[in-house]
Amino acid sequence: MPQRPEPFENDPGEPVLTEDGSLVVDGCELRVRISARRRRIGLTVERDRTLTLHVPRGCELRRVREFVRGSSAWIGDKTRLSEERRQLHPVRTLRDGEIHRYLGRDYRLLVVDGERSAGRESSRPGSGADAPTVRLVAGRLQVHGSAAKDPVLIRAALADWYTRAGQRWTRGRLQPWAARMDVPEPEVRVRDLGHRWGSYRAGPANGVVSLHWATFQLPIHLVDYVIAHELAHLKVSGHGPDYWRLLGRALPECRQIKAELDELGRRVWMGDL
Repeated sequence: MPQRPEPFENDPGEPVLTEDGSLVVDGCELRVRISARRRRIGLTVERDRTLTLHVPRGCELRRVREFVRGSSAWIGDKTRLSEERRQLHPVRTLRDGEIHRYLGRDYRLLVVDGERSAGRESSRPGSGADAPTVRLVAGRLQVHGSAAKDPVLIRAALADWYTRAGQRWTRGRLQPWAARMDVPEPEVRVRDLGHRWGSYRAGPANGVVSLHWATFQLPIHLVDYVIAHELAHLKVSGHGPDYWRLLGRALPECRQIKAELDELGRRVWMGDL
């Protein structure tokens, strides 16, 4: 089991920063991520407008606060941009005939009447016999009619279907990209990441790349970009010039693809009802 990072050295009475903890600076709350590989302090404004502070291990709290205060204008600009993009994410009613995407292709939701077939996998492992089933059959995303009047259940079922389908698809996609980028193959997990497409966390056995289940609504070349983007963090933390040089060697058109993701990604369903 990996050891948790040691807290920062602080003066008596000062708050202690820990991995996945939080820090409030002038009323601004930030989630804290600590990395032994990082050399500089960094900030990320997530698409849900939360702030993530990336800090080298052992960095003085005074420096962190100065950095956040000196970044106030940047935070304001990025937060406004995040809000503009967030408003474009669609909501779904999850009714029969509604269109959903998988790997860039459109599929209609089909509510299926009748009892579930024996042996059919449930949408949420361990969730019981009442959980709706989602399957991709003949170009339709089929969901059991018993859940048709409960959008919360269908939402959970669809998210779980994307999770399982995305996990299977990525198993065959990760190794070629890891070889192309000359990095060891990490563990991959598909889960809900809020408003992030992906993340990388260092750790035993090459760390873990996580991908949002909503990522698998994107066209394949954009999913590949998200995978390559996270694999690059096995060598370089942050998004400085060294990072983009590394990613650009494996994916020369990475800047154009990033711009496409920024634009198309605003219209991806993130689970909102």
